[in-house]
Amino acid sequence: MSEGFHGFSKDTFGFLRDLKKNNNKDWFDDNRDAFEECVLTPARYFVVELGECLKKLSPGVKAIPEIDKSIFRLRRDTRFSKDKIPYKTHLGILFWEGPGKKLDNPNFYVHLNEDSIFIGAGEYRFPPENIRVYRDAVVHPKNGAELGRILKRFSENTSYKIGGRHYKRIPPGYDAAHKNSELLLHNGLFVYYEGPVPEEAYSGRFVDYCFGVLKDMSPLFLWTLKVLGSGGGKGASPVRRGS
Repeated sequence: MSEGFHGFSKDTFGFLRDLKKNNNKDWFDDNRDAFEECVLTPARYFVVELGECLKKLSPGVKAIPEIDKSIFRLRRDTRFSKDKIPYKTHLGILFWEGPGKKLDNPNFYVHLNEDSIFIGAGEYRFPPENIRVYRDAVVHPKNGAELGRILKRFSENTSYKIGGRHYKRIPPGYDAAHKNSELLLHNGLFVYYEGPVPEEAYSGRFVDYCFGVLKDMSPLFLWTLKVLGSGGGKGASPVRRGS
């Protein structure tokens, strides 16, 4: 096969399915070659090609086709978790922009499960130093109005959902009657699509498929980049699910 992204394969999703049934180190070690061939190699090409597309939306987007860079490692850190299952059973891929560690920046995210995909953009969870920056932007006359228009468009598209709501009460010092007050209940803000694995996933067309979705979502990414990534604080956590 020539170099480049030609799609993930049935074996990619088969590996994730089998890993879910055999989530232990011995099985993974015995199937490491399959992981390299069916999961990691196409993921690296995917990062490169989708990364080039995303740079058309924002030139500073980072796409690094390595484990612990754009490709999340499958091995879980179980030191402080009651769940001692050693491996994640999904493939997480991140593209981010901003200074510092990758998890401290606005991002685009693609996530493959055994039988579904997740695509998102924005901020999964704000670090403490950015909560106030976010809230001030939400109630700012210009930034808040812009965010309202962006989210209204997403709310009108039934394919997309808005996530990040966490708190039950409006934080002290903010007006509960403000038109954006519901957004003050968020500890993160992201838009996402979740659905079955599309046929495009098995061909090079999956790059265009994901880019089309992320281009739709890019106004929120650019808003968070403006008010959090470069405008204040140190960035924020990634859009991810169990990454």
